[in-house]
Amino acid sequence: MDKRAKKRLAILDILHRSTDSLSSTRITELLNAQGVDISERTVRLYLQELDQEGFTENRGRRGRVITDKGKNEAAASRVLERIGLLSGKIDAMAYRMDFDPALRRGSVVVNVSVVPLPVITAKRLELIKKVFSKGYSMGTLLTLFKPGDPGAGITIPEGHIGIGTVCSITLNGVLLRRGIPTFSRFGGLLELHNGKPTRFVDIIHYDGTSIDPLVVFIRSGMADYVGAVTDGNGLIGASFREFPADSIEAVHSISEQLETIGLGSLLCFGNPGQSLFGVPVGPQRAGAIIIGGLNPMSIFEETGARIQSSALSSLIDFNRLFHYTEFEQRLAAF
Repeated sequence: MDKRAKKRLAILDILHRSTDSLSSTRITELLNAQGVDISERTVRLYLQELDQEGFTENRGRRGRVITDKGKNEAAASRVLERIGLLSGKIDAMAYRMDFDPALRRGSVVVNVSVVPLPVITAKRLELIKKVFSKGYSMGTLLTLFKPGDPGAGITIPEGHIGIGTVCSITLNGVLLRRGIPTFSRFGGLLELHNGKPTRFVDIIHYDGTSIDPLVVFIRSGMADYVGAVTDGNGLIGASFREFPADSIEAVHSISEQLETIGLGSLLCFGNPGQSLFGVPVGPQRAGAIIIGGLNPMSIFEETGARIQSSALSSLIDFNRLFHYTEFEQRLAAF
């Protein structure tokens, strides 16, 4: 898909995710927030084309809405993207991210789970907070999306709420800006015994799937976070990364910065060229295990509530995130 086609599709996606009409100014703001470099004048020109082709409808001062024909076009255009491997999306999102830990400013990658409001009970909220407090989440921050919020990256219908958790790829993006490449190998289930990681019991390689491994494990009921937060014995989502051996000190320093900010850090780091929990590491590299960003959302599935989760769903401004202890208060305001 060429750049022009991608920008047209990006506009259709923005309109598809919104429940209201959007002006060209608002569409431009949302595209720029997602890392799409486009001017408002160019957006207006594309919208005129899309109107003529019947993909969008101009409602005057209220802005544009997507038509049924436009929805079908967006879905058809995404077919080829869906067969792409997850490893490519990981690299693309890391490249587009621009968060600066020193300034605490910029965009970070989030996963988004669409949750029916009635299933958000006090008992489930308590378990979710325990996942955060035990350190089994990627940091201590999250965000919320209202129905129709195009910033979520997926559609949030009425009667639902979008819960955004920090994606572990955020670490990749920060390291990339410092000139440190990250080799993302696989996502898996890490077994805990008395609160300590012991081994991977299942893995899915990133270069062999188009679906995030953690989404698969959570949806299939294979994870056990209730056990992890109750008695320290369970199965949690984690990913395996490799870094150049010479970058170990820099990676440690940056991960500590991110942990202080609330964006998570490394669970554990191996020695250069040595295996980590039985996983062999390439020469001149060091292995590391990163906590999965979607981990807190597994509580819903484990307690019988079906939700829809999307990994690497969107890039959002860091200032939209809040501490998990504010979760109930923020929910009450929705």
